[in-house]
Amino acid sequence: MTQGPDLYSDDETANAEFADGLYGDGDGGAEDEPRKRHRLRRGLILVVSAGLVVALLALGGLWYLTDRYAGNIARIPDVFGSLNEADRPPVPTQQPGVSGIPTTFLLVGSDVRAPGQTTGEAATAQAGNQRSDVIMVVQLAADRKSAFAISIPRDSFVPVPGYGTTKINAAYAYGGASLLVQTVENLTKVRIDHFMAVDFEGFKAITDALGGVDVRIAAATSAHGSDFQAGLNHLDGDAALAYVRQRYQLPGGDFDRVQRHQNYLRAVMAKVSQEHLVTNPARLDNFLVALTDSVSVDDQLSNVDLFSMAVSLRSLKPSDVAFMTVPVTGTGTEGTASVVYLDKAKGDAMWNYVRQGTLDDHLSEFDQLPATPR
Repeated sequence: MTQGPDLYSDDETANAEFADGLYGDGDGGAEDEPRKRHRLRRGLILVVSAGLVVALLALGGLWYLTDRYAGNIARIPDVFGSLNEADRPPVPTQQPGVSGIPTTFLLVGSDVRAPGQTTGEAATAQAGNQRSDVIMVVQLAADRKSAFAISIPRDSFVPVPGYGTTKINAAYAYGGASLLVQTVENLTKVRIDHFMAVDFEGFKAITDALGGVDVRIAAATSAHGSDFQAGLNHLDGDAALAYVRQRYQLPGGDFDRVQRHQNYLRAVMAKVSQEHLVTNPARLDNFLVALTDSVSVDDQLSNVDLFSMAVSLRSLKPSDVAFMTVPVTGTGTEGTASVVYLDKAKGDAMWNYVRQGTLDDHLSEFDQLPATPR
């Protein structure tokens, strides 16, 4: 085969002649037209091929990210399958002038005392395994520009289908995620779209992956081997776990602990926002791996759904999230159990705003998480 000259050589005359023969000089006449059309087809093929390669690389990268992070999250089977659709609250409808509809999660923190992390195992959210230490209804606004988290105290005295009126966290022990969803939907008349669970070891893993979080505390306390001072405290995983579990030495007991759960979540959001993790791929990867390894979600939430949701929430700031506790009238005793009595009138008003998508307009009617909880 005849070889052309070296296009990177110093022989400019030879290179020019070879290039003229390859690309044409525009003066070749009719005899050059077939060759020109062949070169055009070859150029188009190269452009299309390059485009396909770029597209495949992009899809491959998306698949890798989705599989590495969203695919790392364990699925809880059949959370909603056993629920009677006719008895459930209706799916929210799109409001005039608003794109999309809200998405509502039931977030549960379990009080299992296993020696290692259990979130991510399908059995953790099944009946009889554990009780729910944290119960939050978290709704993402339709436009994804705001969100709120409403805590329901674990000792709330409410009707649990099939078990009479008892503590709400017993629903998780009796019937797993499905019964807890049913109980919360019956209480609030708000449709739960997805379920998410994290255990105490998950709290530690997420905190340590962030290099710790900063929380403000109203007064000095001690719990589970950790000492907390009044003011700003930097917590590693063990200290964060002690912080969210403490209720003794707190004037409000479980009510103060509920606020600590919220304050911890606010601190995690603040740390993620302040650290600008997107500019530090290694730190971001460590955090996302720890986060996704620490939670379980219902099996109706696909990897694509998770990825799309994460993208839609990329601009959400801690200040865009309102933290509240469902209104209560006080505490009491039922049999030998200490319980929390919910304020039905105020609670119904709150959940009605939630269903209408107007809670943002009525936040002043309810107590929100203070800047420095106990």
